[in-house]
Amino acid sequence: MTLLEHPDAKALLADATLSADDVRSCACALSAFAARYLPLFHRSEQRDHALTILRGKLSGLQRKTTEPIATQAGLKRRNLQLFVGHGGWDDEPVRDELRRHVGEELADADAVFVLDGSGFPKKGDASCGVQRQWCGRLGKVDNCQQGYFLAYAARRGCALLDARLYLPTDWADDPTRRLKTHVPPDVVFQEGWRIALGLLDRARADLPGRWVTGDDEFGRASALRGLLRLRRLRYVLDVPCDTRVRDPAQRRPPRRAGGKPLVAPFERVDAWVARQPGGRWRTVRLRDGAKGPVSVKVLLATVQTTEDGGRVGGRERLVVLKSCEPTPRVWYALSNDREARRGELARVHGARQRIEERLEEGKQEVGLSQYEVRSWVGWQHHMTLSLLALWFLQTERLRLGGKNAGGDGVPGAAGVHGTAAGAGSGSGADRGGGERGSAA
Repeated sequence: MTLLEHPDAKALLADATLSADDVRSCACALSAFAARYLPLFHRSEQRDHALTILRGKLSGLQRKTTEPIATQAGLKRRNLQLFVGHGGWDDEPVRDELRRHVGEELADADAVFVLDGSGFPKKGDASCGVQRQWCGRLGKVDNCQQGYFLAYAARRGCALLDARLYLPTDWADDPTRRLKTHVPPDVVFQEGWRIALGLLDRARADLPGRWVTGDDEFGRASALRGLLRLRRLRYVLDVPCDTRVRDPAQRRPPRRAGGKPLVAPFERVDAWVARQPGGRWRTVRLRDGAKGPVSVKVLLATVQTTEDGGRVGGRERLVVLKSCEPTPRVWYALSNDREARRGELARVHGARQRIEERLEEGKQEVGLSQYEVRSWVGWQHHMTLSLLALWFLQTERLRLGGKNAGGDGVPGAAGVHGTAAGAGSGSGADRGGGERGSAA
């Protein structure tokens, strides 16, 4: 029996197969999908341009910037460039409608809001917010723009909800550069975690969910953890391996006879974990993978950390996850939920991978990282249209019952223009951590 004759392979192929009716229905579905959003563009030419951009992003174009999209549609390049780069339309109503739409399809009381930053390498210094800073996509400090994203991870799927460009202090305090790149007067410097918290606050007006997760850029901000507690949200946020922790229940002998036992001193979290006995770890099964069950080992403990300014923080739950590999990977996280079981905490932590998948898909399929705009408004416009195109891909998966909605584009989207699908574009997912979003 060949590999393709195996029952599991046949099931996978059947799920990935699209019929001619599926292809035709995708093209019709795009028109129906866009009809929900086009009224938010007040002028008829804006509505036409928005639909053209969406079709181009969902087609098989190798590069999905405005010039090839205009060429494919038989339009003048300049008109589309002005629409994306300087168009007088408002992103917020479109994104508000996107969040309501996501709520109708994916609403889940146990959903996880996922915070993430993503770097966009850039040449020169004219694009809004560009400077030498940590770029996770490159894995080093380099010339780039930094964007912050919010995703909604639920049982039925995951969607990117919102995005905002990070404006470093050098840019925020420079009137000349602000004027040249059309930065609105009310946009001021904010740390990356504050930007992400603003995105989260807006999303919660439309979507249920009780959990928040993110990488160590967000977890090391003790102020963010405190504000999430005030909002009565549960979090599982990564922290760096050099985070200082102590076990408040662990005591050491008094310095002098008759004195009270002293609380153990603070130490690096990786050093503390390395001293723990093997019996503290439990194996948790996450899901079934292609090569068998995917599991992690989880250690839980109650700890205190040092907060901003050197203060001793309140008690939090340390969640340490270790992959079941010959050379295991280890993640250190803090949570304010003292009752959740290991499996639930591992599930929430694992939602981080889903935003990475959405960002990767956005860069590969809809040109999320392919733009030539330099202004603040142009970056926001580009991201709004990319989020819409990416959400359409997700709605098609839901509509087609989990079948692949296309490799390099939505089936039928290229057919709208009479253009054959081409190779995908973009590069790997942004895996960075490090110094993103820190104050300049």
